[in-house]
Amino acid sequence: MEKEFRTESDSVGELSLDSEAYYGIQTLRAKGNFEITGTKLNFAFIRNIVLIKKAAAIVNKSYGLLDEKKGDAIIAACDEILHGKHRRDFIVDAVQGGAGTSANMNVNEVIANIAIEKLGGKKGDYSVVSPNDDVNMEQSTNDDIPTAGKLTVLTLSKELIAELRRLYEALKAKAKEFDGILKMGRTQLQDAVPMRLGQAFRAFATAIGRSKERIEQSLGEMRTINMGATAIGTAINAREAYFSHITEELSLLSGENLQRADDLFDGTQNVDGFAAVSGTLKALAVNLSKMCNDLRLMSSGPRTGLGEIILPAKQNGSSIMPGKINPVIPEVVNQVAFLVIGHDVTVTMAAEAGQLELNAFEPIIFYQLFESLRALTGAVKTLTDNCIAGIAANRERCAEWVNRSVGIVTALNPYIGYLKAAEIAKESLKTGEPIRSIVLREGLMDEKKLDEVLDPLLLTEPCGGRL
Repeated sequence: MEKEFRTESDSVGELSLDSEAYYGIQTLRAKGNFEITGTKLNFAFIRNIVLIKKAAAIVNKSYGLLDEKKGDAIIAACDEILHGKHRRDFIVDAVQGGAGTSANMNVNEVIANIAIEKLGGKKGDYSVVSPNDDVNMEQSTNDDIPTAGKLTVLTLSKELIAELRRLYEALKAKAKEFDGILKMGRTQLQDAVPMRLGQAFRAFATAIGRSKERIEQSLGEMRTINMGATAIGTAINAREAYFSHITEELSLLSGENLQRADDLFDGTQNVDGFAAVSGTLKALAVNLSKMCNDLRLMSSGPRTGLGEIILPAKQNGSSIMPGKINPVIPEVVNQVAFLVIGHDVTVTMAAEAGQLELNAFEPIIFYQLFESLRALTGAVKTLTDNCIAGIAANRERCAEWVNRSVGIVTALNPYIGYLKAAEIAKESLKTGEPIRSIVLREGLMDEKKLDEVLDPLLLTEPCGGRL
């Protein structure tokens, strides 16, 4: 069967579209103009733009600003999309010029054409339902798009926060499991003083918990929106009933406690809130990557490295070396961290580059920020499930490193002085004679006191565990 087409026109001219397409001419132009990444708009972002359209239709219909039949059809069209239908009709690239106008119009046109059919018309007959006059009534791209961006950050953050909570609990469980295992602490990759393996994992958990709290605090800024600002903050074309009730209605539909920005000019032109969220994701990435570096170091070997812990074997590590197992889960988390840190640079530069009453670079901010959120969620999930939960301690190797180290000599500083302790450390390293034996041979301390001072477990707590 031969494909049928319809013709639509706009201020630029005419174009032929697939008659089955729910998008319209402005969407098609945008698709041709912005073949940039090959990645379509994040569907969570689309859903939140649609949620805004539904809230606007409800308010406009309720206060007699929008014809009731049109309003009902628009609301029904929004519900279809919110339930996952028509995904193939959202065709514009995630990165686009125009501050998100193409994304907004893609949604407007799809909703309009669904509503047109519900009212018995044919797609493209915008005399029935107009994408601009009806679906976009009282709105502008410049309040819809940043608001949808904020809602999407909130949406995508929920799963990340849940995964961070799981990782935190998994690390705490390992801290408890490994609490009685002595190991050498190291600074600058050199032997330092003894610690417990559980303390290392407790520090990991503390850093992840702090990262989670930092992200949650930054999300508060995402609940202040500029709906009603329209083009630049003057609320031009927004009538009082809509202006007074749109934020409240959107709060009800989204389940978020939203509030309108006190300064709508600031809310429209400045996107530093997104930069703040991105910064907390970067800080999380730094903590995750540092922890994964440590896991790879502590598990190195297994025969010729530190070998203090054993990571779960997830897959063969080499196409040529039989039996080799690589730390693939920490490695992939490291790579996600590099990705997120790079994305933060992009978000920062795009936020800074806004001019006068609007930031035109929100599309790249959202593209990078949404990817950071999704990649971090996946990375944290696989780290918890495929690595942390299955880590085992190599008690014998941990004990071996403690016994071979001269790091415990640091505990003698208050009793014999730094210089004498340094001499003993050098002698022990040269001859292999234990620290304890040298101290007793030279009569520097009595045996009972020496055993008390050099008790490794007491050395791992402030004031020998008396605090």
